[in-house]
Amino acid sequence: MPPTPPFLYLAPIRGLTDALFRETLSHHFSGFDAAVAPFINPQRKSLYESSMLRDVLPQNNRGLPLVPQLLLTDPEPFLVLARRLADLGYTHINWNLGCPAPMIARKKRGSGLLPFPDEIIAILTKIMPAVGIELSIKTRLGFHHPSELRALLPELDNFALKEIIIHARLGKQLYKGTTDPDGFAACRELSSHTFTYNGDINDIETFRALAARFPTIGRWMIGRGVLANPFLTEEIKGFPVESAEKRKSRIFAFHADLLTRYTERLSGASHVLGRVKQLWTYLIYSFPGQEKTLKKILKSTTLESYNKAVDQLFAA
Repeated sequence: MPPTPPFLYLAPIRGLTDALFRETLSHHFSGFDAAVAPFINPQRKSLYESSMLRDVLPQNNRGLPLVPQLLLTDPEPFLVLARRLADLGYTHINWNLGCPAPMIARKKRGSGLLPFPDEIIAILTKIMPAVGIELSIKTRLGFHHPSELRALLPELDNFALKEIIIHARLGKQLYKGTTDPDGFAACRELSSHTFTYNGDINDIETFRALAARFPTIGRWMIGRGVLANPFLTEEIKGFPVESAEKRKSRIFAFHADLLTRYTERLSGASHVLGRVKQLWTYLIYSFPGQEKTLKKILKSTTLESYNKAVDQLFAA
């Protein structure tokens, strides 16, 4: 019997992996099974009209199956949004206990709530009986110290969570330093829930090493690694290896499609340039030796100068 292929999530990356990007990526590259959306901006008193939920509206997400993500820490607004998402047809939502951004963490949201396990348990105690759809958690190993998540995990077994997605860093690290697979391994011993591994799966060698170390982990989340190498999920799933020229032509088609959609959807060249420049800080890793051309891309101030620099990169 052939081994079950790994289940791969596209990670939420605020400012990049919105509905337009997710649809374009999944059109040009295969391998992902689902995506977790960047968190919906919390609103204290809101019915969450469609204009506020544009990124997760079903009509804008016809590609990858999507899991909306909530950042709320007040049970009542949390349930209001959860019910609104259920009305849209969603059966699985994710609670963000992992965002490391200082502006978020200072408000005791995202990973900033991890030092307060009693508050997390109190929130779950109120929302779980009434949420009505499956809930998963995306988290870090802790904010200040791994002891924070380790204290929380045994208590989470009292709740019927779909899964726990762990980015194997502390919140205070942001995205600096190295991930801690040992910390992930320790967490697995403390809960019977299904776990998903997230953090610095940037190449096929790293994935294979992690999969060998954690043979019973079947679910993985990849973000920045696939922005740097859009073929990574295909490599993980065992797709045939293509020539360098074919791979370049597919990245070219993806970029052209994405740029066209950004130009049609976003307001003004500055917004378009902001999005594509952010992508190139990762995608340049698919073009080794082109760092000087990247500088031209990042310095461009008009779409004309941007396109000229990008054409130079693809022609190399």
